[in-house]
Order: sequence, then structure tokens, then C-alpha cells
Amino acid sequence: MSTERIASYYNATANSAVTYPRLEGEVRADVAVIGGGFTGLASALELAEQGKRVVLLEANRIGWGQSGRNGGQVTGSLSGDAAMERQLVRRIGRQAADDFIWSLRWRGQDIIRRRVERYGIACDLKSGHLHAAYKPSHVPAMRAAYDELVRRGMGDQVRWLERDDIPGLLDTPLYHGGIHNRNNLHLHPLNLCLGEAGALAGLGGRIFEQSPVLEIVHGATPRLRLEHGTVIADQILLAGDVSHKLERRKLSGTIFPAPGGIVTTAPLGELARQLNPHDVAVYDSRFVLDYYRMTADGRLLFGGGANYSGKTTRDIAAELRPCIERTFPQLRGVEIAFQWSCDMGIVFNRIPQLGKLAPNVWYAQGYSGHGLATSHIVGEVMAQAICGTMERFDLFHGFRHVRAPVGDWMGRQILALGMWYFQVLERWR
Repeated sequence: MSTERIASYYNATANSAVTYPRLEGEVRADVAVIGGGFTGLASALELAEQGKRVVLLEANRIGWGQSGRNGGQVTGSLSGDAAMERQLVRRIGRQAADDFIWSLRWRGQDIIRRRVERYGIACDLKSGHLHAAYKPSHVPAMRAAYDELVRRGMGDQVRWLERDDIPGLLDTPLYHGGIHNRNNLHLHPLNLCLGEAGALAGLGGRIFEQSPVLEIVHGATPRLRLEHGTVIADQILLAGDVSHKLERRKLSGTIFPAPGGIVTTAPLGELARQLNPHDVAVYDSRFVLDYYRMTADGRLLFGGGANYSGKTTRDIAAELRPCIERTFPQLRGVEIAFQWSCDMGIVFNRIPQLGKLAPNVWYAQGYSGHGLATSHIVGEVMAQAICGTMERFDLFHGFRHVRAPVGDWMGRQILALGMWYFQVLERWR
């Protein structure tokens, strides 16, 4: 497996070619963060802003994994919110549970906006999103979701679209209604990763790439063993999501890879503005959905599908071309310039997993396809916990999770069976 980034559109349009050294020798820190994706970067940057000496270790390159490969949508959809609410109501009461979940739902947007402005990160940040009703039968639930947004005071940020309204926002015959949300964002995720890494380095954080951690040595002062060196830290945060293989005795059977495919077309020129004149990002209302947006240089970036067995997708362009042409018949035969795979970290109940492996060793993972916003929320929660403010971490840590009884392989088969069931159910709803 290459330690360099894949040949994606994002890598081809990255703002920075900065690389960071491999760790050699002994390094000391207040907090060592394992993982150079959004969870690690967001947590490390929050900690550095609070004055902690931070070391961040990445096995490959910053943004190598799903953080630098995803669809680039920052939305208020929160993975596992229904399961979270059911558990929280029993623990803290309905109103407190509702307040907690609602506060999380939009926190990621606030963090990302603030960070991009504070550090001057150029990542094509834009506002505007459409949640599109794929079938007439999806409309009532979506309309109820819109009414709830209005009831909670977001009427100036959202509007309901009937089927006849869709062409004014998006030139497609596909949808039966939807919610246009101006609070949601879309952006170039790899450039956000690189910008956050630069901000971390600017605050004195030390970043090491191509430095895989081989072992966490637990103790009163834990150590990280690497091939060419050691990190000694007061606290350690494991933030590798689905990519890491550390602490498998405790964490196996809890999170599983689901490769999804993404493509970008050749530049579309004026046609890009005709298809999407308001430059909104879109995802539809199915269980296994399509999502897409226009890039800053006028390409269609389109993702969809997920392979819950954990096997690598084969010909992504061939799989997604019919979806593109169904959405935009004008693009029949369009050139696909880039195609790549993005591993989502899926957990059974979809609730992000935050916890401790020891009093001074923490972990955070499992965003089930909602990682861009959620990872930044989790980064804030983890940094606060490591600094001693435990309230939000304790709520997450208290969630009960399902663990596959025979490890990772069985878990992938259970997930694949479950998603097959939902896809069959989709035909009838």
C-alpha cells in the first residue's frame, strides 16, 4: 500500500505540497495524537489553541484517508441521532437529550467557518445544500423535517421546495421536492486538512508523516513505539478511525470499512452553471444515496454507493456513470477525469464511538458517512475532555454500542446483510 495520497481530484488540486518529516529519535509531548485526518487534526488544533504541546503522527500523509477523499459536504445530518436520543432519554430526560443532540447538529458548521476565517484556509468554502426527495413517498417525512427546522428558529436559513420548484435550483428531472438549506456548507476537504495542519504547525504543534505507530505501551506515562523512534506523552489520542490497526483486542468488531466511490468529470464550462446555477451541494433521501456538487473549476463531483462487505470497489466510473446520467441527462457520455474510493467507518448503531482504553489513552472514531462535520465536533469534545472538561465526552462515552461477536470479518458480513435488507426495503417505501 502506497503511503502517498491517491490520484484523486483533490490531490491534483491541493493548495500545498508541504510535507512533514518522519519521526526519528525520542520526542516528548503533553498529548500525542495518532492520525492525520480530521479527527486528529481537529483535536490537535483545539489542544494547541489551549496551550498544549502536541505531537501528531500520521502513518502516510496528512489527509491520506477518508478525510482527504470524501464528498466535501458539511451538513446538519447527524449519524445515529435517533439511537442517541433513545439512549439519552433514559439517562438524562427528553428535554436534555433533545438539547444535546440539537446543539451537536449544527456545531460542525460553526467550528469549520471559524477555523477557515481565523487561519485563512483556502478550501473553496461555500454555503448552500439541497436534501432532495428521491420518491414521492419520501416527501411527507422530509416536509416534517422542514417544519421542525422552522419550529426551531431556522426559517430564515431553509426553504421548502415542491417538485415544480426544483428546476429553479437544479436542472434535473429527478426529484419530488426537498429542503434548501443555506446553513450547510461544501468545500475541498483535502485543502481543509492541509490548512488545519499548517495552522497546527504555526501554533507549535509537531507533525510527523510516514510515521506509523507500531504499539501503544500503556503506563503512568504512556509511550508510542515507532520504527525509528518513540513518543512519550502524558495523554494519547487514537484518532485513526477505520484505518488504524492498534488496540485490536479492545476495538476489533466495533468499526468496519465501507468503500464508496467518487468521480469528477472534466470541466463543464458554462454547462456547470446551467445545471447548478446556485452552486448547491446535493444528497438524496435514500438509504444508500447519491451525493454531488460542482467543484471550484466547474466539474461535477459525484459520489454514491457503498460496499458494506469491505471489498474494494472495482470500476467506480462504470458504476456511477448511470447515476450521473439519470440525474443529469445532459451529461450522457461525459468524460470522467478522476475516480477514487473513500472508506467510510461504519458502526452498527451509527453513534460515534468516544472512549478510553486507559486513564490516559483515549479514542474517537465511527462517523458512518457523516465525518466532515462530526469529526470537528468530536475534536472539540475530545480536546475539552483531555483538558479536564468531561461533560460532553461522558455523554458520548455512556452510549452502548454493539460489537460483532466474532471480530471484524463477521461484522462486515452482518453489515452487508443489514444494508441488503434496507435496499430491499427501499423499493417499498
